[in-house]
Amino acid sequence: MFIRDLKTSEKFISGDRVVLRELLHPGKSPLALRYSLAHGVVKPGKKTLPHRLKTSEVYYVLSGSGTMHIDKETAKVRPDQAVYIPPGSVQFIENTGRSDLDFLCIVDPAWRPEDEEIL
Repeated sequence: MFIRDLKTSEKFISGDRVVLRELLHPGKSPLALRYSLAHGVVKPGKKTLPHRLKTSEVYYVLSGSGTMHIDKETAKVRPDQAVYIPPGSVQFIENTGRSDLDFLCIVDPAWRPEDEEIL
């Protein structure tokens, strides 16, 4: 059995300036997974840097509110919504609320630095 606690997972700032904690990653644990799972936080009034991944990504909003930007589309996001981000899409998310925007990031296949381009 493999259990990872969010509070004891190492916190770091990603290339697009999100505070991340990786929960599951096949390259960092002996797991038979194709995807990676991380928890992200964007502070009120902040946004991530525009970037693109070679892989698909899903954001699942846990709390807070914001605006998701994918290529030329924008949409408001709120808790209990999942957002699919196609491979190669220019994306960023901004926190438009008064509290932290907390979300899960699922990348398939698993996230690798060489698959991400900060714009």
